[in-house]
Amino acid sequence: MRLFLYEWITGGGLVEETGALPRSLLTEGSAMLVGLATDFAALQDCQVSVLRDIRLDDLVLDGCQVHPVYTAQDHREEFARLAAAADYTLLVAPEFDNILLSAARLATRSGATLLGPGEEFVALTANKSRTAAACAAAGIRTPEAVVLAADAAKLPHDFSYPAVLKPEVGAGSQHTLLLESARDQPPPYPWARRLERFCPGIPVSVALLCGSRGRTPLPVCRQHLSRDDRLTYLGGSLLGNIELTARATRLAARVLDALPAATGYVGVDLVLGEAPDGTEDFLIEVNPRCTTSYVGLRAATTDNLAAAMVACVEAEAMVPKFQQQPLEFLADGTILALPEIAAGGRHLRKEKGSV
Repeated sequence: MRLFLYEWITGGGLVEETGALPRSLLTEGSAMLVGLATDFAALQDCQVSVLRDIRLDDLVLDGCQVHPVYTAQDHREEFARLAAAADYTLLVAPEFDNILLSAARLATRSGATLLGPGEEFVALTANKSRTAAACAAAGIRTPEAVVLAADAAKLPHDFSYPAVLKPEVGAGSQHTLLLESARDQPPPYPWARRLERFCPGIPVSVALLCGSRGRTPLPVCRQHLSRDDRLTYLGGSLLGNIELTARATRLAARVLDALPAATGYVGVDLVLGEAPDGTEDFLIEVNPRCTTSYVGLRAATTDNLAAAMVACVEAEAMVPKFQQQPLEFLADGTILALPEIAAGGRHLRKEKGSV
């Protein structure tokens, strides 16, 4: 099997931009790339090709065919060539500026078979308001929200605060703010933003492997966010709690039932409230791609998640097995060693190649 594994920021998406690459995007992108590349390269007879921004010569990807990217033209031409030559193409890119959607379109027009969601699913779920509307129509709770036009200078005073302000089309915690009242007045923004009522509870992510024979939910991960008003994603941990896990998995399945059919790895972000019956649980957003939780999930399984992803897309039965011990991971791919978590220690293990 020939696989083209494309991660946007490490793969030359900003190769002609001056200055340092955005740190948070580079950190999480590198962690996902290394984890995915390691798993696919470990599969029998799997040839993995990746693009690499020429400035990232310290990014080690053992067992992969690495193609350096020097210019934006290099990036586009090599992307199209590798996508056309591969049996599968796996895209990891942010949704903002239609980056992920553009990559999916270019890959499809190059003749690629995507090992992940197609254009219809990406186009819908990249937009948080459209996703919320589709899910709300299916009876799924989403936060009360309004959309602020580009360059809006003031926040509405008749909205319920505290609230979260985020790009309507965005990824991760980029340009996300927690606001206590309309008096906070953040600066104008050149794109539309979504103002959502803050939903108290436990933020979690549910990853599912999707294929024509159904979906395989993976262990639910608790999201660790910064305690300031930026809500920066720091990493996560296996949720563990059986009742909460069941609630999150059921809700994530309902979310995907309300959306176009998806293939490959999809992430669903939720907030689990205090009500045991789930009546205070909310959908936050859907990620039409691999998420940073992959780095933790791959460390928690005794199987190969890349093999499970391929099997699901090819309509073969493979349910990966996971261990039950506590596990915590950081956004840069660092894994907290299991014995030290149980004992309250902080000994870390870092995957080779992460930055």
